Amino acid sequence: MTIAIIGAGGVGGYFGARWAAAGHDVTLIARGDHLEAIRARGVRLVSPAGDAVVPVLAVEDTSGIGQVDAVLVATKTWQLPDAAGHLRALVGQDTVVFGAQNGVEAPDQLAAVVGRERVLGGTCRIIAFIAEPGVIKHVGVEPTLLVGEPDGGDSGRVRALEAALDLGPAARLIASADIRAELWRKFLFFAPMSGVGAVTRATVGAIREQTETRTMLRAAFDEVYAVSVAAGIGLPEGVVDTIDAFVDTLPHDGTSSLQRDFDAGRRTELDALAGAMTRLGRKHRVPTPVHDLLYAALLPMERRARGEVESSHPRMRLRG
Repeated sequence: MTIAIIGAGGVGGYFGARWAAAGHDVTLIARGDHLEAIRARGVRLVSPAGDAVVPVLAVEDTSGIGQVDAVLVATKTWQLPDAAGHLRALVGQDTVVFGAQNGVEAPDQLAAVVGRERVLGGTCRIIAFIAEPGVIKHVGVEPTLLVGEPDGGDSGRVRALEAALDLGPAARLIASADIRAELWRKFLFFAPMSGVGAVTRATVGAIREQTETRTMLRAAFDEVYAVSVAAGIGLPEGVVDTIDAFVDTLPHDGTSSLQRDFDAGRRTELDALAGAMTRLGRKHRVPTPVHDLLYAALLPMERRARGEVESSHPRMRLRG
């Protein structure tokens, strides 16, 4: 199978290297020092599922690749508009495109670029990152991509992807008959945990041990579930209790990628998480006061990271 992967970070670099090692024709679209390191030495995987050094073709743009069988878009949500420029050169009549973004809106955003008929819904489970140029470090969670038809049900093209790209525990790809529910299940956990972590600048352990903050987190979970019900998403009863209990299993010092991006002054996925909740709440007429507050509180930092406002913080003296 010929596969192009837009975004060679923790997700794209990991799965791309595993698929290339299994004999698939993989091209990574990368940039900068990471691109040069992959060209020189391949992708080095450091993983509980097995370390490896895998030669993989890596390029900066897609102009010379041609049409492929499948495209995995593994960028951040805010990078999707840039990814669109790469996509068009890769997509033919039978190409399937799927993403691995956080949030629930990416399939629609991809469909706006290449057409709904070519897009599958996708979500991933993995904790991995670029440890240094050319090196992907996988530190936890069995690497899994879930892929399915946006409107649900079974299809030959999803089954074909699963048959070709499911490599077992080292890199699973699982066909989902209800990918919308899978996207929302992850969103139910990730949007609240990311927003509360970023606004408090606290670790998972500190959040769950502080009664008031844990209460806020639970209220945020409840908001996502209420919006999912209004949107017709088939999440199971008791899913909020399951997610809430899952928080107690996480490492005490854990933080979300959104929180780490804010701490580093980088642009974040705020708009796809708390921002999406405010939009979807209004659309479905469901109150979302916790997410409205999280979004409003974090937006000034996000706008500084985008370069939309001055990054300086002039000192002010308040007299009383």
